[in-house]
Amino acid sequence: MQALVYHGPGLKSLDERPMPEIQAPGDAIVQMLKTTICGTDLHILKGDVATCRPGRILGHEGVGVVTAVGPGVTTFRPNDHVLISCITSCGKCDYCRRGMYSHCRTGGWILGNEIDGTQAEYVRIPHAETSLYPIPAGADEEALVMLSDILPTGFECGVLNGKVAPGSTVAIVGAGPIGLAALLTAQFYSPAEIIMIDLDESRLDVALRFGATHKINSAAGLVAEKVMALTGGQGVDTAIEAVGIPATFVMCQDLVAPGGVIANIGVHGVKADLHLERLWSQNIAITTRLVDTVTTPMLLKTVQSKRIDPTRLITHHFQLSEVIAAYETFAHAADTHALKVIISP
Repeated sequence: MQALVYHGPGLKSLDERPMPEIQAPGDAIVQMLKTTICGTDLHILKGDVATCRPGRILGHEGVGVVTAVGPGVTTFRPNDHVLISCITSCGKCDYCRRGMYSHCRTGGWILGNEIDGTQAEYVRIPHAETSLYPIPAGADEEALVMLSDILPTGFECGVLNGKVAPGSTVAIVGAGPIGLAALLTAQFYSPAEIIMIDLDESRLDVALRFGATHKINSAAGLVAEKVMALTGGQGVDTAIEAVGIPATFVMCQDLVAPGGVIANIGVHGVKADLHLERLWSQNIAITTRLVDTVTTPMLLKTVQSKRIDPTRLITHHFQLSEVIAAYETFAHAADTHALKVIISP
């Protein structure tokens, strides 16, 4: 089968690889129908994710059709259409029992990281019964690809960790796909203001169409001053970091009001400054999280009821044979205006 393979920092290629096989009773083999590229894949290619070794098939998102199941799988059968969670969970270990599926003793974020992933024609899914979701008949499968990772990530790591509340003020630093997912799901809680901050004017315009109340182009500087002007000099109740670089983490520290929350979503590959000399007396909470996907069933219902439309995040379509071009398009979003790309067999 064909698969996108990571060969070390900056190196990737579309290769022929053996078909995956059942290795454990709880495994399923899924034929991929739709997958996508995540910002985390770009971090892997930069060498920021030490657990991902050369030779790994990348990708941790998608929908597909079950082709085979192990003897321990009773809830899925061949020909079932399924949503693949980016997080693999056994559902039994101490972390899973606490709802921390991302730290499952035999799972977590392993797809496209510690085991072969979804940017291929077929993928093996361990712990299939608790790591796959049945797709309702008639569902928009492209929309559901956004439920593998970015919507639960934006919601859990940004909105829930950030304690977004009715009437609150929110700043989201980074108007890429994850930041926009946080924007879409923050509106569940009716905040009074959502301020989007980014260097890319086109993405900021998208954010306004998606429901942001204000935009700030950080290329012009004076971001903190502009946020203070919009919030009566107080700052925001929730500052969501959705980029993953030191400058944006520091920026969130400049924007948050006393008693507020800084919710980090971004994948940080290098150290970032924490200015406790300014924040120690401000009752600030700083949260970090790897998505657990505990909200995926709820988000699936919101998509089915059309309360949220994830297809608005999709800008480009490619075939698997064009996956290198898809990466180039996604990696150069400032020029291509890419948000999420859909890759089909």
